[in-house]
Amino acid sequence: MAEEQKQELKYFVRIANTDLDGNKPIQNAITKIKGVSFMLAHAILNVAKIEKAKKAGYLQESDVSRIDEIMKDPLKFGIPVWMLNRKKDPEDGADKHLVGTSLAFTQDNDIKMMKKVKSYKGLRHSLGLPVRGQRTRSNFRKNKGKVMGVKKKEGAKAGRT
Repeated sequence: MAEEQKQELKYFVRIANTDLDGNKPIQNAITKIKGVSFMLAHAILNVAKIEKAKKAGYLQESDVSRIDEIMKDPLKFGIPVWMLNRKKDPEDGADKHLVGTSLAFTQDNDIKMMKKVKSYKGLRHSLGLPVRGQRTRSNFRKNKGKVMGVKKKEGAKAGRT
C-alpha cells in the first residue's frame, strides 16, 4: 500500500485497445475487454505475476505491456488450449484467442459465411429466429408482435345468470 500511495493513480489504463477503469482491481478491469473471461483474466495475471487485487491505475507500464503481450499470444506463455475462444480456426486450422474488435469482426464473418452456405444456423440467423434450438411458441415475441390472448364472445357473458 505504501508504494501505491507514492505512485499516482491513473484513472484510465489502456490494454488491448480498450480503456479500463483505474479504480477497479486489475482482475475485474481486464474482464471488461471483449473476449476475456474471469478464468482467462486469472490465468493471465498468474503468468504475469501480478497481484489480482491491485488497482489497475497503479500498474506500471511494464506490467501493462506484459499483460498486452500475453493476451496477444496466450499459448506462448503456457495458458492451456481449452481457455482459447477460437480453437481450430476454419481458415487456417490454428488455435488462437481473439479480443476486442477482431473478435467482433470474426463473429460477423462467421455468420455471413453460414448465411452464404445456407446452413441451418445461417438460415435461422437470416430469418431472425433463435439459432440454438430454443422454443419459439412463448418466447421471441419481437418477431411476432404483441401477445393477443383469448377474446371472449359477446353472447357468452349475457348467457350467464
